[in-house]
Formats: sequence, structure tokens, C-alpha cells
Amino acid sequence: MAVEEEAGRPTWGRQIEFTLAGIGCAVGLGNIWRFPYLCYRSGGGAFLVPYLLMLVVLGIPLLHMELTLGQYLRRGPVLALAKACPLLKGVGMATVAISFIMCTYYNIIISWALYYMFSSFRSELLWENCNNTWNTANCTDQVTNSSFASTASQQFFNLKVLERTSGVDETGTLRWELFLLLLLAWILVYLCIFKGVKSTGKVVYFTALFPYVILLALLINNVQLPGAIDGIRFFIIPEWDKLLNVEVWINAAAQIFNSIGIGFGSLMAMSSYNNFNNNVLKDTLAISITNSLTSIFAGFVIFSAFGYMSHLQNVPVSEIAVDGPGLVFVVYPQAFVTMPVAPLWAVLFFFMLLCLGLDSQFAMVEVMVTSLLDSYSNPILKHLKRKEFLVLAVCCAAFLLGIPHVMQVGIYVFQLMDHYTAIVSIMFLAFFEVVGVCWIYGVKRLSSNLIEMTGKRPNIFFRVCWWVICPVLITVILVFSVIQFKPARYEGYVYPPWAQAVGWVIALASIIWIPLGAAHTLWVLPGSFAQKLKKSITPFSLDEDSESLYYQQKGAIMEVIPNIAIISSDKPPIQTNL
Repeated sequence: MAVEEEAGRPTWGRQIEFTLAGIGCAVGLGNIWRFPYLCYRSGGGAFLVPYLLMLVVLGIPLLHMELTLGQYLRRGPVLALAKACPLLKGVGMATVAISFIMCTYYNIIISWALYYMFSSFRSELLWENCNNTWNTANCTDQVTNSSFASTASQQFFNLKVLERTSGVDETGTLRWELFLLLLLAWILVYLCIFKGVKSTGKVVYFTALFPYVILLALLINNVQLPGAIDGIRFFIIPEWDKLLNVEVWINAAAQIFNSIGIGFGSLMAMSSYNNFNNNVLKDTLAISITNSLTSIFAGFVIFSAFGYMSHLQNVPVSEIAVDGPGLVFVVYPQAFVTMPVAPLWAVLFFFMLLCLGLDSQFAMVEVMVTSLLDSYSNPILKHLKRKEFLVLAVCCAAFLLGIPHVMQVGIYVFQLMDHYTAIVSIMFLAFFEVVGVCWIYGVKRLSSNLIEMTGKRPNIFFRVCWWVICPVLITVILVFSVIQFKPARYEGYVYPPWAQAVGWVIALASIIWIPLGAAHTLWVLPGSFAQKLKKSITPFSLDEDSESLYYQQKGAIMEVIPNIAIISSDKPPIQTNL
């Protein structure tokens, strides 16, 4: 169905397309590796208790808030937050910055998935044994926890796929295979989104739904493997003493936060293309609940494989070594080796990762494109002529910035950027977004917006969460993130001080927009400092100031040239660049 036009802004052809796009944005690679890893590290089933609680009191209310704001103001995060809270308009700029930074390195995961997928089209998987040119003397084709040996799967990832160097000081050479796969990944992203919501809305029918087919097939296969029930038992039976550990609760809140994408601006940007009277609560529940159910579903798939590996290794499930992305690219591929028809399962699994990664990548690129068009549509379209060329420019820029990740030093660059972007920056962004929307824009105004759009007021649960619970929880998470902060590291490698300093520069690349935006707002508003400050925490004051300035200028011109009939319009021009 063609995209309909509403007040000059395109809308989703069918509302189900936004829901699927939102699910695709929220459900990503983190559901497959980060959730099971946090579950595993936090005592299995014990993690599910705080995770589900945080979903109810943090995830659902904040997603409802973001979708409501985006749909009502019909703008991406930059202009939406500038209107809601002029003083914190930099938060909107920061969400665009963090999404763009993340999309430059997130696509490398898709490149790795493509490498594994293409490598799986053979009768014998390349990581099945140690009889390859890249294998070293300490290689073993059995799962092991020994610090002196490494599995064939580990060596395939580190020595064949990455050809990684000894550290960030040694850059190495360009990995041409990964470079071409990164280019292919960006071509796939561009072809799927270059028509905006018109093309994205059609692609998500496949990319959002197909992963569930593969997950179900993998689960059916895994539960038949010996030892699988032990892994599932570890996943669903809580170790209650773990609930006394504050870190488990912080991890649960952070996982809800990062998985749904609060603070990244992606879902706010996509909701700005909704029909004005769309039932935003229905989308909120569909996206957030589907996201969490997918994580739990993936948990059964991954933990059944853990049980199988513990059976092969003859050790308890709790003693299997897993760490971050290695779960996807080292541990799980090792489990494929002894499965029946191993290459088929490997191809399906890595194709699923491709679909999951593309969905999230669509959303991050869309944030940048939407925000640029909202703020600078006239000059951009004047020079580039078509939106498709803007999307191409964004994709090309992100591709070029992603090249360091496909050098031999790439994995260290990737880990450094991910640590300081996804862990450090996002917590600050979320805190200021919640303060700006829940307290300064206000729960009362947010409720009025919902009444205007849907005819229904949000219930007392959402209002209490917006006013008290969410700000308090975000503050607690931020404080503990600072207290428990640990410098970036990759496996046993500790980054040198200069690399850590670069990491902080990466973090500041997004955070810095918050004070800069506040300073700019106070600079452009008229009056004394106290008057500026008061106006800066008044929603839509930048719009009002622009309109006031327009009428002042118009009056001055009318005094000088009273007979010019063209200056007779009572409607000021729309201010789009705040």
C-alpha cells in the first residue's frame, strides 16, 4: 500500500508496519547474546524476576512516553525535545549523535554474520577441527575451559575472521574480505530504507518475523540434544540468593533500557510517521512485551545449547565460559559442530542474526535521516534534490567511519566504542530525557496530548511511573553505573591509558550536545538571565520567541514601507531549525 500523506509528512501505509518496525528495532542482537549472557552471569532464573519487574515499571512507561511525544509533535528526537524542553534540546541532538556513532560500528556485527553465513555453505564447517592453516599448536576441537588451550571455534574467530593483532597499539592491515562484507551490509541497509517508511514498512514484514521461524526451528532441534534439559533447568529455576546482589537488579534495568532502546531516539523518530490518532498504547505493549518474550524465548534456545555443551564438556552449566559477542560467534558455532546437519543450522542461525541486525540498523539510520530532514529539509533538498540521496550520504559516511573496524585491530576498536557508547553515554542521555519530558514538559501536558490523539487519558499507573518511579530508577541506574564503572577491556587485554582517553572522547561526542544545547538556548532567548532560564524550561518557548521576533520584524518593516501589500500575512513562517 502506498504511503499516505498527512500535513506534508509521510505516514506508514498500514499501522502494522510501524508495529513490526518497532519490534524489529527493539528486538536485535542483544536479545540473542546479551540477555542470555546476563541471565547466565546472574544465576539463571534469578535474573528473570528483576527483569520482568523492570519491564513493567520502567520499560513500558518510558516507551509509552517516547511514542506519545513523537506521534503528537510529529518530529524526530531533535525537534521533539527542543519543543518539549528548550533547555534540554541538546538531548535530542545527543540521541542522534549516539545513534549515528552506534550505526558506524553495529554494522560490523552484520559483516561478521555474513562471513560466518557464507563460510557455512560447505559440507564441513571450517571451525569443526584444528586441521587448518590458521590453527596453532594449542588448538583443540573439544569445548574447554583451559587457559592454555583454545577451541577451533575461538581460533576461527580470532585468527581467521578477525586476524586480530596483539592490541590496540598494533593496527595491522585492512581485512579485505570484511571490508567488502561491510560494504555489502551497507548496500543491504540502503536498499531496504532509501524510500523511507515506504520501503522499510515492506521489508520489516520479513526481517521482523523470519527470525522467530529460525528460533523455533533451533529450539526444536536443541531440546532433543543430550543435556539440553539441564541448561533449561538452569535458566528457569532461580538461585534466590542472587536477588540480594544489587548488580543483578541494575543489570536487569539496564537490559530493559538498552534492549527497548530508550534514549536512542529510534522509536521516537519512527512514531513521528504514525497517523495522529493512532492508539499508541497498543503499539507500546506490542513492542515492549514482544521484545521481552523474544529474549526469554532466545534464552531457551541458548540455554538448551549450554546444556548440550556442558554434557560434551562434562562440567556444570554454570562453569561454561562465555563473554559478550563471543557467545554468538564462538560458543554457539562450537555447539553446531556436533549437531546433525550442522551446516544447515549454521546458515539459518547466521541468517537470523543478519535479519535481527538489519532491523536495528534501519532504525539507527532513520534517526539521523529524519532529524536532518526535520531541521534542514529546504537546504538539503535544494542541493541533494531527493531524500534518497540524503540516505545514501548518511550510509556512505557511516561506512567510511566503520573502516577501522575491519582492520586487524578492529575488534579492539569495536569493543572500545561499544563500551563507551552503549554503556556510558546512554545512561546520561536517558536521565536528561526523562527529566526533560516527565518533569519539565510535564505529566499533565503528556496526558493532554494522549487525550487529544486517542480520546483516552493515561491511567494512574503510567502517571505515577512518569512522575516518580521512572526518574528515580533512572537516577539509581546512573549513580550505580558511575560507582561501578570499569574501564574497557577485551577478554584478558586491558586498554592503555591513551585508548581509554579516546573512549571518553567517543562518549563525549554525544554527551557534549546536552550542555551545548542548553547554552545555545540561553543565548538566543531574550531578556535577563532569570527570564532566559524561566523561558528555557517552558515548553514551546523557542517557537513563541521565533513568532514574537517575526512580528517585531514585520512591524518595523511596515513602518518603513507601509504600502507593501505582500507583508500582510498573519501567519509566521515555520521555524524548523532550532
